[in-house]
Amino acid sequence: MAYKSVLTVLSAAESASAPLAQTAALADAFGGHAEALCLGVDRTQTGYYYAGANALVLQESLARASEEAKALEALAITTLEAAAVPFSTDTGVAQMADLGRHVARRARFSDLVVLGQPYGEGKRAEAEPIVEAALFEGRAPVLVVPDAQASLRRPGTVVVAWNESLEAMTAVRHALPFLRQADLVRLAVIDPPQHSSERSDPGGLLAQMLARHGVTCEIDVLSKTLPRVSDVLNRHAADTAADLIVMGAYGHSRFREAILGGATRNMLEQARVPVLMAH
Repeated sequence: MAYKSVLTVLSAAESASAPLAQTAALADAFGGHAEALCLGVDRTQTGYYYAGANALVLQESLARASEEAKALEALAITTLEAAAVPFSTDTGVAQMADLGRHVARRARFSDLVVLGQPYGEGKRAEAEPIVEAALFEGRAPVLVVPDAQASLRRPGTVVVAWNESLEAMTAVRHALPFLRQADLVRLAVIDPPQHSSERSDPGGLLAQMLARHGVTCEIDVLSKTLPRVSDVLNRHAADTAADLIVMGAYGHSRFREAILGGATRNMLEQARVPVLMAH
């Protein structure tokens, strides 16, 4: 198994460099094909717009979005040509409410989707729904890369957040190409439940499964000594000099995570190394 189709979705030139470089690096490392979907986003609210405005405003917004898509495509072509990897690009214009359809259509035919962090200073409103569309509608694994992060090719140490959930197991399966290359995979189990099926050997069955794939594993049982699970994972990744974090995404509903917070949202905000997520 390898990542042969690596997709990135671009909607803003100022945050395109890191995901583009990462997409090119993975296509080269795995002998795969890099794809760049360049979207110009029309942010007008058509439901309210026609009440008293001129339709020329909408036309101008669509034209501006189209120009942004073309500029993003030019940037993608320049970057991917310089990386000397097989690649293709596509452009489109989408309204905010329709982003999911465009992203999901391409994501579901990709082995991995590479995106920038959706939160932080200067991030546009469409960054979050693009990540969610790839995960939920596209059912694809998503590698989220921090803006200042050097491109990951072969991870030395990987931290896997293991909580026995279906989401975590899905992420592990999708991350196998990375895990098999890594020097060491650390299975991080935070406050394992006292009454689970793995209570006597937290992470043991997963370590056994990965070992049969030739993965070198260690199990780290951690206490939740910080307010958020994402804080514990980020600190553990820093303490172990990890190059990648693997975790399940949105164990709770997206609404609950958005309102109350959760490990997925907090990780997307705070991660300092690439994070591979799947749902």
